[in-house]
Amino acid sequence: MPYVILALDQPDAQALRESLKPAHLDYLSERQERMLAGGAVLDEHGRAIGALIIVDADDRADAERFIGDDPFAQGGLFASVRVMPWRQAFFDRRRTK
Repeated sequence: MPYVILALDQPDAQALRESLKPAHLDYLSERQERMLAGGAVLDEHGRAIGALIIVDADDRADAERFIGDDPFAQGGLFASVRVMPWRQAFFDRRRTK
């Protein structure tokens, strides 16, 4: 089942984000077959302030482990993390259901 993960960074954490970013991208690349979509959440100036990932998970606990094992989470970058089930209706500019 797909889950949306919305993780928002601690305030003023750009340096921490940059230091953890290579390990974060390696982690996601090693698990990309599970990801339906993912990328940075940006502020109005184009700076990354969080992450949005849609992951194919067995259940909520699996999705929570997925984000919990991410180097961004392990390194204390995130101020908040929400994990929510997702039902796809549109994808890539097309209605799917």
